[in-house]
Amino acid sequence: MNAVDRNIRPLIQQLDEAAINRIAAGEVVERPASAVKELAENAIDAGARRIKVDIADGGKTLIRVADDGCGMSPEDLPLALSRHATSKIDGSDLLNIHSFGFRGEALPSLGAVGRLTVQSRVSGEAGAEIAVNGGVFGGVKPCAVNDGTVVTLRDLFYATPARLKFLRSDRAETMAISDTIKRLAMAEPSVGFTLRDVTGGQERVTFRVDPETGDLFDALRGRLGRVMGAEFVDNALAIDAEREEVRLTGYAALPTYSRGSAVAQFLFVNGRPVRDKMLIGALRGAYQDFLSRDRHPAVALFVDCDPHRVDVNVHPAKSEVRFREPGVVRGLIVSGLRHALAEAGHRASTTVAGATLGAFRTEQPGAPRVYQMDRPSVAGRQASYAAQAPGFSDFSGDYSGRVVDAAADIAEAPEQGRGAVSLPLGAARGQVHENYIFAQTEDGIVIVDQHAAHERLVYEKLKHQMAEKGVPAQGLLIPEVVDLSPEDAANLLARADDLDRMGLRIEPFGAGAIAVRETPAILGEIDAAALIHDILDELSDLGNSGLLQERIEAILSRMACHGSIRSGRVMRAEEMNALLREMEATPHSGQCNHGRPTYVELKLTDIERLFGRT
Repeated sequence: MNAVDRNIRPLIQQLDEAAINRIAAGEVVERPASAVKELAENAIDAGARRIKVDIADGGKTLIRVADDGCGMSPEDLPLALSRHATSKIDGSDLLNIHSFGFRGEALPSLGAVGRLTVQSRVSGEAGAEIAVNGGVFGGVKPCAVNDGTVVTLRDLFYATPARLKFLRSDRAETMAISDTIKRLAMAEPSVGFTLRDVTGGQERVTFRVDPETGDLFDALRGRLGRVMGAEFVDNALAIDAEREEVRLTGYAALPTYSRGSAVAQFLFVNGRPVRDKMLIGALRGAYQDFLSRDRHPAVALFVDCDPHRVDVNVHPAKSEVRFREPGVVRGLIVSGLRHALAEAGHRASTTVAGATLGAFRTEQPGAPRVYQMDRPSVAGRQASYAAQAPGFSDFSGDYSGRVVDAAADIAEAPEQGRGAVSLPLGAARGQVHENYIFAQTEDGIVIVDQHAAHERLVYEKLKHQMAEKGVPAQGLLIPEVVDLSPEDAANLLARADDLDRMGLRIEPFGAGAIAVRETPAILGEIDAAALIHDILDELSDLGNSGLLQERIEAILSRMACHGSIRSGRVMRAEEMNALLREMEATPHSGQCNHGRPTYVELKLTDIERLFGRT
C-alpha cells in the first residue's frame, strides 16, 4: 500500500452510481456462473415453470435466461434495474425470507459490468424492453416477447476488463454454469430447465430436465435420477427425519457407493443451494464410521426450518448460511443419516456387482466374436433325443451336469435346505482360497470376504458394548494442567459432561486453565494437552467435536481387525452359514470398517450373460 502523507488531509467524497454498482458487482458476480445463478433464481421467484438458459463462450460473450413467469410491466423495468429495488421483501423483516433473491443487487450489478437487455411481458399486456450498457441506461421501448421475461447479458465484464483475466477457460466456466443449473434443478423439481451452448452459432443442448410430478419424494427421486444418475437413486436411502421443528429430507447413498471427492454432495437450506462448513462437517461425522478419509459420500439433503432460525444474509452470493441453533441441525443430520444407514442392514450398492462383472474378460481384444446358436427348449431336446436314441429321452429330464461337492459337512449341514437358499445371503456352498465364501441364493450367487465381513461384525459388537457400559477411564496419578485462554476454557468446560461420557474427565483449575484427571483407558498413554488443543480446534472450526469418539472408534476398529477371522482359515459349513446369518442381522454389515464391500452378489442372468447363454 502507498504511504499516507500525514501533512495532507484526504477528502471524503461520495462515489458515483457507476462506481458503486461496479463495486457491488464484484461481490455478487464473481464469474459467469454467478450471473446465471442470479438470473435463474429471479425466474424461479417469478413463478416460472420452464427456464431456458443459452450461453456462448462459457458465458463470457452471451448469457440469455428466458422464463414463463409473471413478467414485469413497462413501469417496473427501470425500477428493476435500480439498486436495492425488489419485490421479494418489504424490508421490515430481513429474516422472514421465503424467496431466493431479496437484496435487489443482481440486475444493476450485471448492467454495470456488461451489456444487459431485459424484455418482459405481463399476461394480457404489451411487452417492453430496457437496456443498460456499463451502467448507462437506455429508455423503455415496446418489443415483441412471450409472457414472462427474457434477460440477455452480453460481453460480461467488458466495463471492467481486469476481471476477465481472472476467468478460467471456456470449458471450465461452462462446467461451472452446468453445476449451478443442476443444483437449482434439484432444489426445484417442479420446474423444467434447459441449458444450451450456442457458441459459434451452433445450438447444443447440454442439460435438460422436464418438470416432475408426484409427491415430495417421488418428484425428488425422479429429478435426482436425471441429474445425478440412475445409479445414485438405486443405491440411495430416503431420508426423512425431524427434530425440534427442523426437518431433514432427501437421499443419501450407501457407504459402498462413495466418491473420491466431494463432487456428489448437494446441500440445501429452505430450498436454497448452499456450501456450508458446518453442514459438511455433520455429513462427514455421520459417515465417519463407514468410510475411510479418502472417500466421500454422495448425498442430496434438504434442511427445512423456520426462516427466523437461519440467516441467509451472510454473504451477497447467498451461498453461506448461519443457523441460530447449529447443534440441533448438526445432531439431526448425524442421527438421521445413521438411523437410515442402520435400517439398510447388510445392503451394499449395486455398483459393486457391476464392477465385478466388468472385471471379467470373456474374449481377447481383437479376437473374432463367436455367436452362440439359440438353445432349444426342453421339449425340443427330448424330442431330438427320442428320435436319435429311443429310450434315452426317459432319463434326459433328470440328468444334470452339475458337479456336487462330496464333502460331508457341506452335504449334511442343516442350513443347506431350500429355506437357507431363500434368505438374503443364501446358503454357503463352499470356500475358495481360504478367504472367500460362495453362497447360493434363489436367483444368483453371493461371494463374501470372510475377513472383512467378520471385522465389521466384531466392530459393531464392540461399539454396542461400549454404548451399554460406557468408556472405561483411567485416572492420572498426577492431573495434567493445561493452560488455555478464558474463552477456550469456558468453551471446553461447557462440554465437560459429553467428554466425561467418553472417558475424558476435566475440571476447572483457576482462571484460564483446566485439569485433566482421567483419560479413556482404551487410548493408552496419550498427550492430554495435545488432545485438548485438538478438540478445541475442532470446536472452533465446526462448533462441535467428535475427535475423541473418532479416536476411540479407531482403536475399536483395529481391535476388530485383529480379532476377526483371518484370511487363510478353513471354515466349516456351519461356520460359514452362521457368518451369513449374522451379517443379515447386523446393521452396516454390507461394508467393512473402511467402506469396502464385504460381499458381492451376482444375479444368475448376469452370470449367464458372461457365458453368452442369453
